[in-house]
Amino acid sequence: MSGNGLEIRELECFLVLAEELHFGRAGERLYVSQSRVSQLLAALERRIGARLVERTSRRVTLTTLGERFLAELRPSYTELVSVVARTRAAARGVEGTLRLGFQGTADARLMRAIESFQERHPACATEIVEIPFADPFGAVRRGDVDAAIVLLPVAEPDLVLGPVFSSERQTVAVSVRHAFAGRSSLAAAELAGTPLIAATAPAPAYWREAHAPSGPPAPEVRTLQEGLTLVAADRAAMLLCRPTADYHGRKDVVFVPVDGLPDSVLGMVWHRDGETERVRQFARAVAADAE
Repeated sequence: MSGNGLEIRELECFLVLAEELHFGRAGERLYVSQSRVSQLLAALERRIGARLVERTSRRVTLTTLGERFLAELRPSYTELVSVVARTRAAARGVEGTLRLGFQGTADARLMRAIESFQERHPACATEIVEIPFADPFGAVRRGDVDAAIVLLPVAEPDLVLGPVFSSERQTVAVSVRHAFAGRSSLAAAELAGTPLIAATAPAPAYWREAHAPSGPPAPEVRTLQEGLTLVAADRAAMLLCRPTADYHGRKDVVFVPVDGLPDSVLGMVWHRDGETERVRQFARAVAADAE
């Protein structure tokens, strides 16, 4: 490994020698012979074009230029070592913090996957944050989270779709005053004339259409709570999966199962440039629980 013609091993040798001021002790720390220390130092001095160390039979000292070189090199080298260590840990180690976003509801399956991941990787903490209904992919793209559990479909070229799980029957949320409120179930065709609340941008058009199929004009919302508030006011209806409906239950809203609609499905996504060992291991935990 080298940069600007300088070998990292030569720099390491100089730093150790500057601390020890003894070729023998420097060699012991570097696990090389005393003659190898001399060779590395000589190579560095040739690259620089001046002497950095004065050596006599009685002592070793740094030249004025050597002192200056040491003062400027040490902090840069320390930071370089830290960068390499941090990058290696991020790429190979399952430690630190996994930032996980979720959309809708952190249901029992997701919580089991988190618990399993924590048991297997106790050195890695898990932070869980809710992702807005109308922005399923933004947090991953911005790097606010390492991965996210979102509602399908996912057709984003810069994102990886990992394990898919939690396939649930759809329900339609309606006001207790709505005509559907007393029904035990509905056929999908019966929703054709019903305004369905949709997510607003930046959710992609294909994703919004999947969760609110085209019909009469209806409000667009940023969050589930906004949507449910409009439902309670009998402004429109809203499609939700069964676990989300159960979690957000309220006295002024009824959730009616719908037959004939594709199930609501969750998937784990992450950015193609952000795949770390933490992300891979959590994906394995999600996939194992989904089996």
